[in-house]
Amino acid sequence: MDILKSLGHPEEIINLFKFKMGACRAVMQKLDYESMSDSLRTCYLYLNQTSRSFAAVIQALDGELRHAVCIFYLVLRALDTVEDDMSIPLDKKVPMLNDFHTYLYQDEWCFTESQEKDRQVLEDFPTISLEFRNLAQEYRDVISDICHQMGVGMAEFLEKKVGSMKEWDQYCHYVAGLVGIGLSQLFSASQLEDPEVGRDTELSNSMGLFLQKTNIIRDYLEDTQEGRAFWPQEAWSQFAGRLEDLADPEKLESALSCLNLLVTDALRHVPDVITYLSRLRNQSVFNFCAIPQVMAIATLSTCYNNPMVFQGVVKIRKGQAVTLMMEATNMRAVQMIISQYSQEILQKVSLANPSRDKTLHILAVIREKSALSQSSLPSRTHHLSPMYLSAAMLLAALSWQYLSTTAAQAQGTGDMKGQ
Repeated sequence: MDILKSLGHPEEIINLFKFKMGACRAVMQKLDYESMSDSLRTCYLYLNQTSRSFAAVIQALDGELRHAVCIFYLVLRALDTVEDDMSIPLDKKVPMLNDFHTYLYQDEWCFTESQEKDRQVLEDFPTISLEFRNLAQEYRDVISDICHQMGVGMAEFLEKKVGSMKEWDQYCHYVAGLVGIGLSQLFSASQLEDPEVGRDTELSNSMGLFLQKTNIIRDYLEDTQEGRAFWPQEAWSQFAGRLEDLADPEKLESALSCLNLLVTDALRHVPDVITYLSRLRNQSVFNFCAIPQVMAIATLSTCYNNPMVFQGVVKIRKGQAVTLMMEATNMRAVQMIISQYSQEILQKVSLANPSRDKTLHILAVIREKSALSQSSLPSRTHHLSPMYLSAAMLLAALSWQYLSTTAAQAQGTGDMKGQ
């Protein structure tokens, strides 16, 4: 149960309670679905069904940018569903990926043969493409261009493995860096952010790479069990004969060395993340960008040197996620969060770690970039007295029944059920 996982973190219990009571509205506004067309309402339904991470923050964006980003997400979700579907033969999948951007202007195009869980975005693609064509031209140009580049990149990597670290960067650019670039261009096109935000593709790319590398690192076991390999061979071949061998308990030390090397590589994007976020001026755009990034560094801190990456699913606590969501609404708070989790990773770096020097170096750069002294940061590690822990457990027991009965309402923030 979510609240029991946070018993050692009383601030998370308090924030879970606040979140259930409606504090989430400060970050995630509820949309007026009644004023929407049927097709647009359906698009938001698909958004809530397919995105656990981004649906809420997308719906909190200001003005027409909200619809543009919603459609951008769904178009790329449809493209990604084609890439992920192992049942589509390559001779059919490759042309689909290369040509996918053209389907945006074909009224009736859809694909009904997918076996993926998100196949509804392909089966009802005419609804999504209709709303795409209803967007302003400046938004359509960005979405179509990014979709084209991403489809070509995905097709390229269907027929080759992620070998070198450079190819890992290239693959992550195609599937996530381009998303960061496209979003930045949408922010600027909406005039909610300065033109420079959309022009600086290097920083935007880093935003995407940081999130994608975090997901790839976390999802090692799920991906390998389903026959997908996204960890770069240049990294894992230093420690194992096959990528799957890292899950062997007898190879745990080697597996952790590989894991820590990849976490270190992901962390090198954090200074760019800090620079990018510091340029944002619109509050809804800042929340949209900052929340996933702080979730990512919290996830990396949980993954670092953690054997569970090779044994099951590694996730941050729901109370932890809610706390981050409620806190990451200004630059100073984000810097504090990044500094804190960087410190947590630092405390886990062992003398025997082969990538120790690189890890220490990038953590020092992050600390300097965040421009906050560690002494000024409130610790997220709480050493509770028995009385404090008892009080937290009592609060959990008294509040859990209420929280459980209202969980559906919280999970449905921005959802269309009941509308």
